[in-house]
Amino acid sequence: MSETAAVQRSRWQVMMPVIVCGSGLFSDGYLNGIIGTVNTILGRLYGDEYKQSPAQSNVSSIAFAGTIIGMLVFGYISDNCSRKLGMVASTAILIVFAALCAGAYGAGGTVGGLLAALTAYRFLLGIGIGGEYPAGSVACSEATGELKSGSRNRWFIIFTNVMIDFGFVIAAFAPLCVLWIFGMNRLEVVWRVSLALGVIPPLSIIYLRTKLKEPEQYKRETMRDTKTPWLLVFKFYWVKLAILSIIWFIYDFSAYSFGIYGSSILEIVVGEQQSLYKPFGWNVVLNLFYIPGAIAGSFISDWIGAKETLTLGLALQGFVGLIMAGCYGKLATPEHVAGFVVVYGIFLTLGELGAGDNIGLLASKSSATAIRGQFYGIAAAVGKIGAFVGTYVFPIIVKNAGGSSTVKGNQAPFWVSSALCLFSAALAWFCLPHVGQDTITEEDLAFRNYLTANGYDTSTMGVKELRGERLDDANSADGVVGSSIKGEEKFENVQM
Repeated sequence: MSETAAVQRSRWQVMMPVIVCGSGLFSDGYLNGIIGTVNTILGRLYGDEYKQSPAQSNVSSIAFAGTIIGMLVFGYISDNCSRKLGMVASTAILIVFAALCAGAYGAGGTVGGLLAALTAYRFLLGIGIGGEYPAGSVACSEATGELKSGSRNRWFIIFTNVMIDFGFVIAAFAPLCVLWIFGMNRLEVVWRVSLALGVIPPLSIIYLRTKLKEPEQYKRETMRDTKTPWLLVFKFYWVKLAILSIIWFIYDFSAYSFGIYGSSILEIVVGEQQSLYKPFGWNVVLNLFYIPGAIAGSFISDWIGAKETLTLGLALQGFVGLIMAGCYGKLATPEHVAGFVVVYGIFLTLGELGAGDNIGLLASKSSATAIRGQFYGIAAAVGKIGAFVGTYVFPIIVKNAGGSSTVKGNQAPFWVSSALCLFSAALAWFCLPHVGQDTITEEDLAFRNYLTANGYDTSTMGVKELRGERLDDANSADGVVGSSIKGEEKFENVQM
């Protein structure tokens, strides 16, 4: 977008698309975070019938399977149909299935039927959650291109990852408030109302999303009206995609597994109690540690770069995790619960400062606009596979190390997670490129040049209306219809 056009728009007009596109990820944080607390309540309500059944793992993790499907499907929709369509459709899915989860009821009123219904609704809810990533986040990254240079990473992170983390905080606090209102004798109402509150965030933004316009970057660079040269795309991006996917897998493997079992971990530390007030209260404190790391990381990412911040956060998190694993026996006791929460909170906040903030930023700005939704969707889907795997693997790690009633059993996940953090830090530092303030524009130009050098006609890119405008501009300036190379030169003039 030209400087003149940017000046003609108010700050609010420029910021609004960033807010509306990215803030939908608050729903992801809330709807993923709330299930950890619901899991704890269901265990209290139904005892071994729940704890000894596959439902305990399925209810917690099945949304990740739907999320993977949603990321891949909506990645395609985002690139080949419309960013706006992807955002509106995913928001509608969230509203419908968040409501159905809250009202889940089994045939005949059986516990098994209820859990089966909740599992099915959680899976379909996951599809809507997955759609937020390649539609909302990608559109948000493109919208930040109109913001002042030097602040673009910050605003993208604030309205994506900080929104997710804020969703986790509210997901911890809301059930506590509901528990205060209804008490320990009405736990079924507590978990249903807690899930029902998840309808509010997507409902609050769906109207605004219907009024959004497609990002200018998307309208200039899309391949939805032409054939995508997938072999060239693969050759140009496969290494970068593989590295980002591995790092995202490792991050979600640890982060979501710890997050889902946060309430259960605290219940072990605080002690088995009749009341849930104390573990739920500490869970709120624990989730609050996500916020300072996420906010600090958003500024650091602008100051030193996304790759550098990612590496710094991963390395520091790995070292803190090793310290926590070594001291777990002394920290994980009721009398030292405050120390446990502080150290564990630092471990979590460093994860947000590094990978939480910057892996999505890198994925959204490391590919060309024409295939950005699918690139981002694949990387994020691999990450969610890591989360899905982690929710199954972590209990196995604990069991094989001695069980959740032993110090060694509870140390094991921190040893594993810390080692993976250090590995990811090395991978990011040596294998990922630097991402600056203008990377999206530079990436589009580099991709166009690569396509042109390999015989692809880049004049067919962009929506038909803009394509016609560029053609008219070229004719008036040169008197002839330009080749694909001339079209590229014209595009560069428009961008700069």
